[in-house]
Amino acid sequence: MPKILLVEDNEMNRDMLSRRLERKGHRVVVAQDGRQGYLLARSERPDLILMDLSLPVMDGWEVTRLLKGNGSTRHIPIIVLTAHALVSDREKAFEAGCDDYDTKPVEFGRLSEKIENLLVARKLS
Repeated sequence: MPKILLVEDNEMNRDMLSRRLERKGHRVVVAQDGRQGYLLARSERPDLILMDLSLPVMDGWEVTRLLKGNGSTRHIPIIVLTAHALVSDREKAFEAGCDDYDTKPVEFGRLSEKIENLLVARKLS
């Protein structure tokens, strides 16, 4: 059962995504701010991270850069979830090190496909 770390400060988004991911057979670990997300990524070693960008304490840009700059966590795929839908935001997310990008409101079918593709790619590498 793949473990997904969901870093999201919005309670409604956290609850909806957690329930849907669990129904798809994933184990979900939840962080409500960037610092907690960073610490959980290091301690829980998830198979994949869903990262909001606009987070309290430490934003998702910084958390992504820190995780991708650390040898023990750089291999964990990160999908950015954000309301930032500009092309420059997408480019900035990839520059920070994310592996994929999805906009809010989340279309779960599309997000689920991205998750599965990254989990399969990780198993093959």
